[in-house]
Amino acid sequence: MPAVPREFRTSTHELPPRSRRLFGKWWRRQSPARQDRFATLGPLVSVLLFLAAIISAFWYLRSEELEREQESVKRDTEVTQQQIRLRLIENQEQLVRIAREITTRAVDQDEFLGQATTFARERPEVVSLTWLAVNRTPAASYLSPSHTFNGSRYSDAPAASVTPAPAGGVTKSEPEWAFEAARDLRQPVYSRTYTGGNGQHVFQVQVPLIDRSAFAGTVVAEYSVEALLRYFVPTEVANRHGMTLLDANDRVLASTTSRGMLKNADRPSIFHNIPVAPVGNGLILRGLGYRTSIGLISNTLFWMVAALSALTIWMLFGTWRHMRRRLQVQSALVAETNFRRAMENSMLTGMRAMDLEGRITYVNAAYCSMTGFSEAELIGKLPPFPHWPPDRMEENRRLFEQELQGRSPAGGIEVKVMRKDRTTFDARMYVSPLIDAKGNQTGWMTSMTNITEAKRIRDQLSASHERFTTVLEGLEAAVSVLSVEQSELLFANRSYRLWFGADARGHALLAGERDTGLPPSPPDGDDSVDNLGGLPTQELTEAGSDPREVYAESLDKWFDVRARYLQWTDGRLAQMLIATDITARRRAEEQAAQQAEKAQVTSRLVTMGEMASSVAHELNQPLAAISNYCNGTISRVKAGSIETPDLLAVLEKTSKQAQRAGQIIHRIRAFVKRSEPQRQPSQARDIVEDAVELAMIELRRRNVAIHTYVAQRLPALMVDPILIEQVLLNLLKNAADAIDNAKLPPSRRNIELRVIPRHTPEEGGVIEFSVTDSGPGLKEEVLGRMYEAFFSTKSDGLGIGLSLCRSIVESHRGRIRAENLYNGHSVVGCRFSFTLPVETSPSANH
Repeated sequence: MPAVPREFRTSTHELPPRSRRLFGKWWRRQSPARQDRFATLGPLVSVLLFLAAIISAFWYLRSEELEREQESVKRDTEVTQQQIRLRLIENQEQLVRIAREITTRAVDQDEFLGQATTFARERPEVVSLTWLAVNRTPAASYLSPSHTFNGSRYSDAPAASVTPAPAGGVTKSEPEWAFEAARDLRQPVYSRTYTGGNGQHVFQVQVPLIDRSAFAGTVVAEYSVEALLRYFVPTEVANRHGMTLLDANDRVLASTTSRGMLKNADRPSIFHNIPVAPVGNGLILRGLGYRTSIGLISNTLFWMVAALSALTIWMLFGTWRHMRRRLQVQSALVAETNFRRAMENSMLTGMRAMDLEGRITYVNAAYCSMTGFSEAELIGKLPPFPHWPPDRMEENRRLFEQELQGRSPAGGIEVKVMRKDRTTFDARMYVSPLIDAKGNQTGWMTSMTNITEAKRIRDQLSASHERFTTVLEGLEAAVSVLSVEQSELLFANRSYRLWFGADARGHALLAGERDTGLPPSPPDGDDSVDNLGGLPTQELTEAGSDPREVYAESLDKWFDVRARYLQWTDGRLAQMLIATDITARRRAEEQAAQQAEKAQVTSRLVTMGEMASSVAHELNQPLAAISNYCNGTISRVKAGSIETPDLLAVLEKTSKQAQRAGQIIHRIRAFVKRSEPQRQPSQARDIVEDAVELAMIELRRRNVAIHTYVAQRLPALMVDPILIEQVLLNLLKNAADAIDNAKLPPSRRNIELRVIPRHTPEEGGVIEFSVTDSGPGLKEEVLGRMYEAFFSTKSDGLGIGLSLCRSIVESHRGRIRAENLYNGHSVVGCRFSFTLPVETSPSANH
């Protein structure tokens, strides 16, 4: 039966065989013209509508059948072409083999005839097989007895088909053209079809004979076009459709149908052309298809068919709807199945299904990849499974029994799994029951995840956390973390707990309310206010804080506190404090300050001790004058020779000498008096005058002159004047010692003291004090060590003078330096200078 549309196959298949035959016969007799005529018959509208429905249905069936017929013709034509092509290629390979044996002298003419006989006997489509020499003369030829020949195949008689020659040339036959093409191309060449000596349509294939790269002739096989079609069109194809071989001029060379059928009214209406490969050269295979018969109504059977058609249409319509719904459901089911399978195959989690007896019924690709066993090696297995480690059989069996009883923990179980290569890994398995559509349990589904890496990372994190906690617990500093929002102590190490306990008040004591910079937390239960909204959390966590020192009165300890904001593990904003106990350092600093103060007082006392003879000489002059004045006054009073005005004059002179002695004692007492360091706005000129007045006592004794220059309108200095006076006095005294020890003449026994303002890029605005002497200067090794404590170039020196001077100057944020003065290569003196920063606040100028 011809192809029936897909929509009607199911319903017709349900009919009895005779009904199906009647349906097919009736279907083949319909045509569009007959259906058009049916549309004009019948006086009743109902009949017209009914017939219109029948015509429409059969027109649709005819269109579908025509399309299927076209596809069938195309398919059968391609099958036939493939049969012919394979046969020709097989024959060509045999001919190439024969040609190779000829060129290698493996066969002679007799053996060639034997092979040709065998070749032609097995291939009825071959008309002849000929060995042509290089001059196109036959060396040997075999003619198939199944074909009738008239005359020589290679006579000079003109062939039925010739190839036009160029202008002025000679017309060549198809065999000649094929021979020359094979000679030129050095490969098998197929000729166009031509009429042979017996009137048959034939074509040749000429295989060149190549002997040591030289053309030696061809092996020619001549095919019958009619035999190719007769022997190589499959019977089932010939029963369905006609096959015709055409030349380039669309002339029929051979056909499986009679020529009368091609000329009568039943000419085929469906064609499909395809070239015959590897022949080419215009040989075309055409498949022929026929439309169904055009008769529609010939007897009363039409009405039976019409009634059956109506019933069939109704049934087909219902079946079509049912099939469409079924196909939709099936497509959705296939899509869902493919989706689920793709999802299962893409998962990294292994899936295993078991029945109620514990037999494995399903494993996914991830499960096989984890264990290394294939699906065939696992499905159907009962415990013990191949991936159970031998040393954990009892444990795995116990866990498996627990799994079958449905008592597996919801959090899963950790197991060891052995791969096929005997290596093991850690896995976590989760078990859940398999429930079918009726609600009955059919087995168990197990999901397995490889947790080897996760477990390793977890162990490393745990060990790291333990080490970190151990380090924090071992710190001598107190470390605490406080939640900013809830004021909850999140972490405290051992030192914090030892000092402050587990209370957050210790954190608040160390941080101070003014350092938090955050609003107080709202009362509990008030969720309408977000007191941390808008806070720049990232900036807070990235910003650091300056260290500060806090005194804990309850512990009598000083702490160096460093604070930082961070985000806790749960995302909350927290403040971390690190408080280091600096009580010992503070006490050491206090002791060092006390020792420095004592050293300063000691230095001043030492200076006064060294100047004791000069001070005694300085005090001796006013005291001697007072004694002389008193003795003279007593003598004159006893003699009664002094008048009251003279007595008053003597007493005034005596008072002045006493005041002079008192000023010397006052200066010395103020210089050596022990008092707390006190910085205050001071004028450089006042400091210089006090220092020079004390230094003059020693300078006069050593016969050293001093020249002082203080610049005008100098700004005030925020210094301790007594300490700066001590530095100047020490430098002046050292300069006088250097001049006196060098035994310089009176013209060079002088010191210059200068006070001037300066501005440097490093220090900014400063006031420079410089003391310049004309002594022998300092040696290079002395310049490098003169500020070291207890280093002195004097035999009776203590070595604390310059060291103390440096400490005093640097405590005032100044600098002290020393340098030799040169005249050419000779040292002509030494200069000590120190700078003090200028007070930036407005002050009175001198």
